[in-house]
Amino acid sequence: MGTTMPDNGGLLVNAMSVDVEDYYQVGAFKSVIDPADWDSYPFRAGDNTRRVLDLFDEFGVKSTFFSLGWVAERDPDLIRRIVGAGHELACHGYGHQLVFEIGPEVFRDDIHRAKGMLEDIAGVAVHGYRAPSYSVTHKSMWAWDILIDEGFTYDSSVFPIYHDVYGIPNSPRFPYLVEREKGSIREFPITTYPFRFLGRKLDLPFSGGGYFRLLPFGMIDRALRRINFDDGMPGVVYFHPWEIDPDQPRISGAGLKSRFRHYVNLSRTWGKLQKLLGKYRFAPVKDVLAAMTL
Repeated sequence: MGTTMPDNGGLLVNAMSVDVEDYYQVGAFKSVIDPADWDSYPFRAGDNTRRVLDLFDEFGVKSTFFSLGWVAERDPDLIRRIVGAGHELACHGYGHQLVFEIGPEVFRDDIHRAKGMLEDIAGVAVHGYRAPSYSVTHKSMWAWDILIDEGFTYDSSVFPIYHDVYGIPNSPRFPYLVEREKGSIREFPITTYPFRFLGRKLDLPFSGGGYFRLLPFGMIDRALRRINFDDGMPGVVYFHPWEIDPDQPRISGAGLKSRFRHYVNLSRTWGKLQKLLGKYRFAPVKDVLAAMTL
């Protein structure tokens, strides 16, 4: 397994990705917000994603946008702009439901609806999928079979860590081929960095979400460089449009842990992204996978 996309100085081209969803749709608030009420909240995903598109234009970066069908339905011009700007359009499902909670039948309906909607709006084929809250776990590996059935060629839903919601601990850290009875699908797991703490080996998440917002940029930079140099592998960076929006309306009623996960360091995301985009080269997930031998 390897890659053929070297950058100057030995750095590889890493994958950039954006999970297009709004602030009230996140898993942290699922206990206090009913999806039936989403339309009652101010829709900010469109403007925030357009800011991301402008930022990528500034740095000459192409990315993968994993969009909810719900967002695409309400802002089809956004989806067309993503594709028109040369980015990859991929699927984040329709209604941001956890895969292991909804089961195979509802999951199939959800991704079929979202994939068809995205393709109809954009006029391009959708090949990639990322589960809401990385909810392809030991409890939902059947999702790969359905993704293959529905015509997806790659998935980026596995987080190889221990976590209270998601994760497949000890799964491969870098892209690999998943062989199933109905065929195969490429998996691009979320990037982690191994380190030792108190004599134990741990995999540190650093490349997106709350981890990216919480950790110092120097640690993020060091981890990604070592993955590129020492492992000779690309990483995948991810974030959500609401993470560049520190002025978003605050949601009341959620627990302390949920509020911390969602709101920590929102004001720092933009600056960290600018630094990262200035130091590394990035490409859409499908292009990074296409350059690898799996």
